Amino acid sequence: MSLKDSNVTNPRARKRIAIVIANPAVSTTTGWPAGFWWSELTHPYYEFEEAGYAVDVVSPAGGKCEADAMSDPRDASGYSASDLISLGFLASPQRAALVERTARVDGLEADRYDALLVAGGQAPMFNFETAGNLHRKFAEFFEAGKVVAALCHGVAILRYARLGNGELIATGRTVTGFANVEEDFADEAVWSMGLLPRGQRVMPWRIEDEMKKAGANYVQAGRWRSFAIRDGNLITGQQNFSGRETARLVMESLGR
Repeated sequence: MSLKDSNVTNPRARKRIAIVIANPAVSTTTGWPAGFWWSELTHPYYEFEEAGYAVDVVSPAGGKCEADAMSDPRDASGYSASDLISLGFLASPQRAALVERTARVDGLEADRYDALLVAGGQAPMFNFETAGNLHRKFAEFFEAGKVVAALCHGVAILRYARLGNGELIATGRTVTGFANVEEDFADEAVWSMGLLPRGQRVMPWRIEDEMKKAGANYVQAGRWRSFAIRDGNLITGQQNFSGRETARLVMESLGR
């Protein structure tokens, strides 16, 4: 029995969190494979585990999930080479295996969890639209008063998740998510490398634009700045550098 299992570090009942990662997809704009983003799983996971929480990793369709290549600190691009938390996660066979056999989000019972966090990556922009079970589960947790969170492109869930009265959860709430200035930066990067013809966007739609259309109060802290915000039991994080900030707001909401 570990210290965490015996609750020596947490005298109250051990809190339980479900982190949702996206199943593999193919981009409809580029034809490239799309997946979840490692740091958006590993950084919240690290924060929760350090606090003594139990963490389950699930996905809409279940099964093996794939990460966006550039989010892997071992990738030849070097884009995420400084992400030592993800590197440590990947070096742990027990933790790395969590993405190989995810359970379906349908199986989550709200009364057994304290919070639900939806990680991002590119795939949510292409396959969350048809993930009806995730739409329903996110709304179920929210309406049960549980803490629900979404990070970066995982905020795509707020384009679809509706309350029992049919209203989008995002309507009238303050949220963040991947900003237009960040989408502009990403587009310019692939254009400059000749990976896409200039003018062809990487994403089929944009989080900031859709949140505003949904009647949300969209806010952001500037390009690539760690930022998360809470509105009641809804927490959102701006982009892949905001995972720890998002997790800490979740824990603050749960009284640590």
